[in-house]
Amino acid sequence: MAIKGTVEVDRERCKGCQLCIRACPTKVLGVDTEANSWGYFPAKVIAADKCIACGACFTVCPDVAITVYKL
Repeated sequence: MAIKGTVEVDRERCKGCQLCIRACPTKVLGVDTEANSWGYFPAKVIAADKCIACGACFTVCPDVAITVYKL
C-alpha cells in the first residue's frame, strides 16, 4: 500500500518563492491566484490526492509555511 499524506500551507507565512512547487515529485502544489495580505501569491494544494508525504516541500521551505501529515 502506498503512503498517503496531506499538505497544509500557511498562506500568510508563504512569500510565493515556489521552491516547494519545484521540489514536489508528484506536483501536489501550485500557485494561488489570490494574493495574501502581504501581496504575495502563495503556494496552494492543487492535487491533494497525489500527496505521498515525502516532505520535500517542507524541507525546502525557507519560511516554515508548510506542514506535511501522513495519513
